[in-house]
Amino acid sequence: MKNKPAYILLSFDVEEFDFPLEYGQAISAGEQMATGFRGLQSMQDVLTVTDVKTTLFTTADFAQHYPAEMLVLAAKHEIASHTFYHSKYETSHLLESRKVLSDICKTEVTGLRMPRLRKVDMSDVFAAGYTYDSSINPTYLPGRYNNLKISRTVYKEENIVRVPTSVSPSLRIPLFWLAFKNLPYTVFKNLAIQTLKHDGYLCLYFHPWELTDISQYKVPVYTKRHSANNVLKERMIRLIKELSQHGEFITTQEFLRVR
Repeated sequence: MKNKPAYILLSFDVEEFDFPLEYGQAISAGEQMATGFRGLQSMQDVLTVTDVKTTLFTTADFAQHYPAEMLVLAAKHEIASHTFYHSKYETSHLLESRKVLSDICKTEVTGLRMPRLRKVDMSDVFAAGYTYDSSINPTYLPGRYNNLKISRTVYKEENIVRVPTSVSPSLRIPLFWLAFKNLPYTVFKNLAIQTLKHDGYLCLYFHPWELTDISQYKVPVYTKRHSANNVLKERMIRLIKELSQHGEFITTQEFLRVR
């Protein structure tokens, strides 16, 4: 009997770099976009070297600033919505962002991830024309959310397929961007492989701005670890290459069609 295929859903939240605002540091809209764009360029380097597909949850605001770059990326990767702006939200932004991204990238936009994984009503998501949402981290993150009772794996809610970001099978250790920065590399990789084998797929998410030097900003050390000197960029290339030995990298759209 053949082994069941294993799939890796790599995704990036493509956005303006407003992160310092969370910690009381002023940063202009222009600098937010410029830093986000430098990160996008570094992300493109990673994707070129590794030659894998990814899903790009993109704010419409960012796409409007860099339409040519997003159109090029859309030729290979899935474009999904990260709503209209990263720092402010209205329910109308669900539909507006989907339309803007579709127009700019000349592609069907079916997926959503809310900024900072904030809660959203699935009836609103469905009404805006989406088919899936990936705004759930099924773990406990102090000060943010407690999702320990939510399914670890894909489930359906009010006509929307929900694709949680991956956590380890037993202890629900989150396998997201902060874990990748702060866990020893081998520990993160082994947890990722364990989860991939257990669930048959792995859903990872990062931000392009992590791949540029943000060491000068007054944000917690654990959020900017390894950002200088391309350390995180090289670490990510290594992870993708090593995970490629255990599964196939596909977009979230593709995964939901074949699972």
